[in-house]
Amino acid sequence: MSTKGEGFHLVARLVLGGVFLYAGFVKIADPTAFAGEIAAYRLLPYFGNYLAAAVLPWLEVICGVLLIVGYRTVAAAAVILFLTTLFMAALASTILRGLDIYCGCFRPGGEKTPAGTALGRDALLFVVGLIILRANRRKRG
Repeated sequence: MSTKGEGFHLVARLVLGGVFLYAGFVKIADPTAFAGEIAAYRLLPYFGNYLAAAVLPWLEVICGVLLIVGYRTVAAAAVILFLTTLFMAALASTILRGLDIYCGCFRPGGEKTPAGTALGRDALLFVVGLIILRANRRKRG
């Protein structure tokens, strides 16, 4: 891989890692508010909302740190791709069901972000995750 490509890959890792690190810490700071945001999606039973609010932010933080430090980047990017796919599916379901919710991505209980905007943002994050996976595949191959 060229130096230019390695630099782009580094920036992609740092940006994606930083986004997930920030998003995770914001949710960790107020898990009850985050559980409420999850409940608004009407996808999980009561206990499931609190379980997801307790687990998802830590998973985001761990993956963010791994991407930033450059350790186990393939695994971290794969988990982020999986999470982002789940987030996009949940957002799409709210649009299809006509629910008016706050996505809960970066500020639980904060300013409302339209589901379509959040869906577009998640699609962009998904593409960055794919770039990271592809760059790592080229390094190995």
